[in-house]
Amino acid sequence: MELRRPILADKEAVLEMMAEFEQTQSAHDGGFWDAENFVYEEWLKNNQDHEMGINLSEGWVPDIQLVAFSIDGQAVGFLNIRLRLNDFLLEEGGHIGYSIRPSERGKGYAKEALRQGLQVVKEKNIKQALVTCSTGNPASRAVIVSNGGVFEDVRNGVERYWIDLE
Repeated sequence: MELRRPILADKEAVLEMMAEFEQTQSAHDGGFWDAENFVYEEWLKNNQDHEMGINLSEGWVPDIQLVAFSIDGQAVGFLNIRLRLNDFLLEEGGHIGYSIRPSERGKGYAKEALRQGLQVVKEKNIKQALVTCSTGNPASRAVIVSNGGVFEDVRNGVERYWIDLE
């Protein structure tokens, strides 16, 4: 599996994955789009802007949008890295959000995506990463713990884990 920034050549694979999330009405943490007005090329540009801290919406922080691809080139998930925490992210969102497309869950992609994502976080000189999950999501909990997550507490139905990157 490869976790990387999406490019124009990935358009078909990413759109197919987005369609699956929409059709199944599945949460797509770590992947953000407006289904009504989505234009892939604009999304790519917005991803670049956001990484540089340009044109951020109110309450948003600079972030890196990544997509996980299987060996055969299928887009299998999203992972978003927030480069700093604001009050909301400190309480609920954390440094990393991720999701795997419904048809590819249970195959180890989330564990590997988080592992690779944590390497990017470390490269950005973040010493400790906050990763969260819903109390009702044991699969995500297992992914976080398997990547070194240390439980801190639960706030508003959200479990909070810190991962030491030093």
